[in-house]
Amino acid sequence: MSEGRLTLSSYPKAILHIDADAFFTSVEQALSPSLRNRPVVTGAERNIIACASYEAKRLGISRGMALFEARKLCPSLHVLPSDYETYSLYSKKMFDIIRKYTPIVEEYSVDEAFADITGMRKSFHASYPDIAAMVTKQIHDELGITASVGLSLSKSLAKLGSSFRKPRGVTAVPGRYIHILLQHTALQEVWGFGSNTVNLLEKFGLKTAYDYICKPEKWASKKLHRPGLEIWHELRGNSVWPVSTEEQEIYASISKSKTFTPASSNKDYVFARMVKNLESAFIKLRRYSLRAGRLSVILRDKDFRHTGLEARLNRSTSSAMHALPLARELFESVFDGRVAYRATMILLDKIETDSEEQYSLFTSPLKVEASRRLSKVVDATAALYGKHKLSSGATMYLHQSIINDREIAPERRSLELPGESERKRIKIPRMDVKV
Repeated sequence: MSEGRLTLSSYPKAILHIDADAFFTSVEQALSPSLRNRPVVTGAERNIIACASYEAKRLGISRGMALFEARKLCPSLHVLPSDYETYSLYSKKMFDIIRKYTPIVEEYSVDEAFADITGMRKSFHASYPDIAAMVTKQIHDELGITASVGLSLSKSLAKLGSSFRKPRGVTAVPGRYIHILLQHTALQEVWGFGSNTVNLLEKFGLKTAYDYICKPEKWASKKLHRPGLEIWHELRGNSVWPVSTEEQEIYASISKSKTFTPASSNKDYVFARMVKNLESAFIKLRRYSLRAGRLSVILRDKDFRHTGLEARLNRSTSSAMHALPLARELFESVFDGRVAYRATMILLDKIETDSEEQYSLFTSPLKVEASRRLSKVVDATAALYGKHKLSSGATMYLHQSIINDREIAPERRSLELPGESERKRIKIPRMDVKV
């Protein structure tokens, strides 16, 4: 075997990582051709950039940057509110396209997917790199957005490949060339290596991913334990993380956060924002038949400082109404009327499956059953008319919020199908209507 090579086998496994390029802004440009080849960002509703087009990135604009800073770099910047409903529909379409090439697809995030195409060459009469190119071409042809793809022997290597030649890149790394990719990969670019891990490895003189996989297996296991050992195998082309087609149903924690503008010191208004996040978090809990045993309330002020408290619930629950008294108590302890707040967050943890509940001596079964029935009504109403159509009375203060240019709803919200209204929307997404 030549020096440096880890294996001569080209594709014992063929794993794709498909990563949409500047997804949110690409969708906006696909919907509005006048925005193509122009600097575009989303995130107007938060006053912070959620996504920047490549035209904007070339000007030094990046995700997380404040809008006023971005406008200094580009006065002609096109700033749009985020339209997550439309982005999710494009995401669904993109994943549907990928599934035309293999049924083994893992939806990793709204704009990323892993796909196992091992053994699919005969079906398409094409090589694995050609299949990867076919996927990106069909995504562009059908959706008008671009994606970058990495192809290799494992998920870790495929993910490295997709970021190697962005945007619109297809990077294929067969087994005999893994060492070349890893020699050009800094430790901080490895999927799963955080800053603390990188600092530790650098203390032993390691600089690249190749330096790491050249260490003995026992060394990797001793220094980084099981997670580090799995990454060591993945980077060497030994696939230990299979592409999973199962939707995530077990969560260590669930959080919901919302930024609002302008910042406010109005106690009722900030509390209403927090309650809305609380209801959203519990809606997600119930979607996966889970319940939470601990609750955290976090407030962020206009200077981006965070204050928060956490406490155990008297019993695990999937009901927002049951958790609301504790949430109010925590909020009262955290809130400072002299401070202007710009975001609230709810964090639920100590999560378990919502199986048959064992009541304590002081639990009222009638109250528990009433909470369950109320939650079912809330969920059924949300399925028909959208989330938060039934909500706690505390959220009525949201109607007193100041409307400004960052509160404007995405254009899609103003488009209605026959039979729809502002309060009632047909459950069939518009992009799924076959013409």
